This record gives sequence, C-alpha cells and structure tokens, in this order.
Amino acid sequence: MGSTPSVGTITNLFSGLSGLLFAVSALIHMKRGSIFGLAVVCLSLFPLIDCQTEAADAPDGVLIVPLINNNLRVTINGAHFTDYHFNNVPRPYFYPVLGPDELPMTRKWPLEETADEQHDHPHHRGLWYAHSSVDGFDFWTEGKKCKIDHQKFLQISSGKDSGVIQESNNWIGSDGTFVCGEVRTIRIYNRPSTERLMDFDITFYAPADKPVVFGDEKDGTMATRVAETMRLSHPGEGKKTVPGEGHIVLSTGVRDEETWGKRADWCDYYGPVKGKPVGVAIFDHPDNLQHPTWWHVRDYGLFAANPFGVHDFEKKPKGTGDYTLAAGKTITFRYRFYYHEGTETDAKVAEHYSDYTKKSE
Repeated sequence: MGSTPSVGTITNLFSGLSGLLFAVSALIHMKRGSIFGLAVVCLSLFPLIDCQTEAADAPDGVLIVPLINNNLRVTINGAHFTDYHFNNVPRPYFYPVLGPDELPMTRKWPLEETADEQHDHPHHRGLWYAHSSVDGFDFWTEGKKCKIDHQKFLQISSGKDSGVIQESNNWIGSDGTFVCGEVRTIRIYNRPSTERLMDFDITFYAPADKPVVFGDEKDGTMATRVAETMRLSHPGEGKKTVPGEGHIVLSTGVRDEETWGKRADWCDYYGPVKGKPVGVAIFDHPDNLQHPTWWHVRDYGLFAANPFGVHDFEKKPKGTGDYTLAAGKTITFRYRFYYHEGTETDAKVAEHYSDYTKKSE
C-alpha cells in the first residue's frame, strides 16, 4: 500500500499546477507565430519537477517564463538576467538584477540575509517604481498599508531580439481607496553578455471622476538600490562615512557628492562588483514631464529619477513640484536602464543616451 503524501508534497503539487496554469496564460499572451512559445511552456514546467535547465539548452534571445511562485524569470541567451516579483508584494519589483557577466547589480538585503551589507531602508528592493505622495498616500515606504496591486498581464512575449512584460496595476491607498491605474511596459533587449539594456515605460490613468495629485516629495520614483560594493561611501565611526570605490556622474559632468538633487539627461552609478568595475545608467526620456529630471541619488546606493521633489532638491516652497493629472487623463514616463562594464566613459554612456533618444523619436 502506498504511503500518504506529505502536506509539503501536496502544497508543491498545487503550486506546480498554479505554475502550469500561469505558463499556459503566458503562452496565450505570446505573439502569434512566436518560435519561443513552446519553449516558454516547456521551460515553465521544469520548476514543477525541481529541475534546472542548462544555459546551452535554452533558446537564443530573451526568454520570459513563470516560476513556481508565479513570479517571472527573464533570461538572455540562457543567462539569468532578473526575476519580476508581482505576487503578494506591496509593489512589483525586479530582483536580482544581474549585469555584465551575471554580476549582481543590486543590494541583496532585505531579500536575502547578509552580514556584509548595511541593513537600512528595507523598502529599497532591487529595481522598482513608486512615489511617496500620490493623492497624499505614501507608496514608497513599506508599512504604510498602500499597495501597487497587480491586476493582470496584458502581454508576456519572448523573442530573439527582445522580450516584453506589459502589466496593469491599481494604486490602492492605505484606506482602500482606488487612487489611480497604471500600465507599465518593460522591454528587455538581447545584448552581449558584457551589457544589459531594459526600457521601463509607465502610463498613469486618472479616474474619470477625480484628478490625481503627484506630490512634491523627494522619495520617488524610478529607482534601484545598487550593489553594496558600488557605493560612493560606507559607514564609519559614529555618523562619519568613509569613501567607497563607487562613483556617480551626471550628463552635465557633475560628480559624486554634488549630484544629489541636480538635473540631468542621465545619471550613471559605477563601481566594483566582485573586483570588476561595472555600472548602471538611467536615461530620462526627453518627452518626460520636467525633463531633464532631478536625481535622488545617494552616496549609500539609492539611485532614483524623480520629477516631483522640487522643494527638496531646489529649496523652493513645498508644493512647487506638485503635478495634477486631470480626471480621465493620462501621463507617460519613459526610462532606460543600461548596465555596462567600466566607467561611464568606457561604456560610452553619452552615445547610448543619444541612440535612445533617436530611436524613440
């Protein structure tokens, strides 16, 4: 007589079935005729039987597949790039984000327990979009009971040249109020292993019966927390800091400690990871509100583009940077993340920004 399956086995079975359904859903959202469709479903089944796929067995190009926990995994030519977490989280985020040669480009804590990282700002998770004042609600700081709530995927497509995640979310206030809707479109490009390229476009939809106010606050919006070893400075004795090996540079030439709260087309944060110099640049699209944006970029590794925090950045009266999206209207913000080897000069960041603006005209 067979043994009774354990609770864990049954749980894994249900999780597996959930993953299978998600995989089928992903295939439905694939573009018709995509050669990656079958690969998506097949690779999605591997986590159900606790198998690992060798990079050599994966198809070339950008592949986006669901995992057993219903998050999404993105690989590029078989190499892991990132996972997209959208299920049972205060807001969606990417973690880990792996750059050149699969080096980790984001801080691990609080998603992994670490002894060699500073445990501050637990809401700085990988790469995310949020703001600390939307109709007065704080979507930036976790614990405020606000949520950027996943509704559905409008598109999940893999491809030889690029892959796309398009997602619909609702921004829900701490009292349960529907604040606004948004659709984000993330496109990941097939690039050599020495670099990674991702576009992040987000369109906000105000309710038909009321406007939405994006408040003048510094904590926002398009953000990442860089790897600990890339920091500009590290904690010293007391409140003192000691210099790190990282650097920050703006398109205007302003560098390091002088970059916070300044405006520029792009910003680059670079430093060593496992002894290798690497960096990440964020590009602010020329069509964005308040371009060139202000940079909420800190010596401890926070790196964010924020078009709203004018009173903090420029010491102007509070509310100067408020933006009201009229009832029934929309607004779109567009950004690009460029992960590279070396410094901003080595990686020709300025040239890449020029290419970005030309291709999106």
